[in-house]
Amino acid sequence: MKALVPKSRLILMTADTVGGVWTYALELAQALEQHGIQIALATMGRPLNRSQRKQAARASNVEVFESAYKLEWMPEPWDDVAEAGEWLLALEARLRPDLIHLNGYAHAALSWRAPKLVVGHSCVLSWWQAVHGSPPPACWNRYRLAVLAGLKAADLVVAPSAAMLLMLEEHYGNVAKGIVIPNGRSLPFITPRPKENLILSAGRLWDAAKNISTLASVAAALSWPVYVAGETRYPAGAATRYENIHALGLLNGEQLLPWFARAAIYALPARYEPFGLSVLEAALAGCALVLGDIPSLREIWGDAAIYVPTEEPEALADTLRELIAGPAWRGYLSAKARATAARYSPELMAAAYLLAYNQLLRQASRRQGPPKLNTVPHPGRRREPVANGQKMVLSSLCPSRPSGPDLLSPAKLRNETRLRPMTRLPVSLRCANKQRNESQATAHLARVTHD
Repeated sequence: MKALVPKSRLILMTADTVGGVWTYALELAQALEQHGIQIALATMGRPLNRSQRKQAARASNVEVFESAYKLEWMPEPWDDVAEAGEWLLALEARLRPDLIHLNGYAHAALSWRAPKLVVGHSCVLSWWQAVHGSPPPACWNRYRLAVLAGLKAADLVVAPSAAMLLMLEEHYGNVAKGIVIPNGRSLPFITPRPKENLILSAGRLWDAAKNISTLASVAAALSWPVYVAGETRYPAGAATRYENIHALGLLNGEQLLPWFARAAIYALPARYEPFGLSVLEAALAGCALVLGDIPSLREIWGDAAIYVPTEEPEALADTLRELIAGPAWRGYLSAKARATAARYSPELMAAAYLLAYNQLLRQASRRQGPPKLNTVPHPGRRREPVANGQKMVLSSLCPSRPSGPDLLSPAKLRNETRLRPMTRLPVSLRCANKQRNESQATAHLARVTHD
């Protein structure tokens, strides 16, 4: 889309254009720009829409390489996954990035030259368990094996919440190289305005994990209207429709902002939500939050939200009625949500990823020895020579060490979860292979315990 200007580091990052990973990838890329990081963004899933093209054009450090290959969770994806793998390896050979950042699993098992980081935003096995209460059928075995191979091949695995990392361990075994880096979001273009008497939700209507059906089932019993933004049609499937709600359809980020600004209440009784970017957006806009009572959302939002059992429509209806009738209570929850949302900024997310990138590049440097002189250019980017003996690290680009709690290993997190199953867990994990003589890389959020 645009030629990259010469910079010191290039990351090849994958992203799908179907869900929240696109928003996450652009937020992270733009936050990394001030640190001199360039992003080659390889997209899959479907072609970019007009809004996504505009968003990408505003990111001066991002060059998009577009495809429409199926994602690994889509029906009959494996021929596309294989072709996408060849395409990605060809991109690496052409661009010679310093690091690979994969927002999917299967392609981590490819023969990459550069160190590779995998982000586990979600997975079908944990989604199925949360939605259906049982393991997925045998037709998902190939997917399970592909995810397992990717996790084992990754040099580092990142999850957006401790709950998601534990779900990966539950379904695929020990993730020894796993850390938690929460997502970040900013809404710089939102205009503060008085809240209106309406309830908003956002999410794919066809996705049972969002549990929009439960919200729709109680909407008629509420005195405020319920508006839902999101896709109604499953890829290559039929449209999902609900009565008693106002379906807004698929809105891009700029179209959704006014709705967040208007809504007094944001309701998402989700059965499965490893992080929940839409919840963060609603909190930044000052909505009172009513969320599904699941570990990941409690971990992230603590006492800044009201939690309702996901399979009890009457509990959801009663909670919404109480909030409708209590403006002071809504105002308190709005302020708590906004204050908590400030912890999840793109800048703090980028700082944590820089620490992770540094770790991977240091490890690669120790394994491979000093990098050879690299003067191979590629279209759109001129590589500056890297002299023999110069370490390939991002130390000079990394911000000062953020304050935070001691790091926790996945095993420690499992123990804490067993002891306090509904406790808001710390969101930092021990970086794999931490060097004794180096400063510990700490995550950016303060430790918060349950009331």
